[in-house]
Amino acid sequence: MLTFDAGGEPGELVERTEVHKLGLWHKAAQVLLCDSQKRMLIQQRSSTKDLYPDCWDYAVGEHLQPNETYLAGAARGLTEELGVVDCPLTEIGTVRQLEITTANHCDREFQQSFCGCYDGPIVLDREEVQAWQRIDLLSLDAWLEQAPGQFTPLFRQQWSRLRVDSLAKNFIK
Repeated sequence: MLTFDAGGEPGELVERTEVHKLGLWHKAAQVLLCDSQKRMLIQQRSSTKDLYPDCWDYAVGEHLQPNETYLAGAARGLTEELGVVDCPLTEIGTVRQLEITTANHCDREFQQSFCGCYDGPIVLDREEVQAWQRIDLLSLDAWLEQAPGQFTPLFRQQWSRLRVDSLAKNFIK
């Protein structure tokens, strides 16, 4: 994975596990996906994932490959993890620097969020995702409040901001 300094200048290529172990900055894209009924698609991460196994998360969170744009990484993640192709994506906000520190790792990302609407079939990559569901926002808010530990730390950290930004774009209601 290509690493960066805190100012966003490119650094060295480092193995993914080392990037998180050492807390190195890297780029990532995430996708909020809804259907025409304005329900969010969330995914449950595979139980074999090294970070946040079994936790619920946005439709896609994808580390960028060297020289890949945020948009290309988001589209690649949709295809690889959920089998979703040709889904138009819109940026939500600007690139943000996010940091999540736990006892075992430090995840430092330059991250761009996207939203898209999709009603088609979902085909899971079982190494990445063990389940998915569509959920209305009020139910998602209630679940997150009642059982925050069932969601990834990044989801918990960003949901209130992304919910507002998505509403402003009339993406979800």
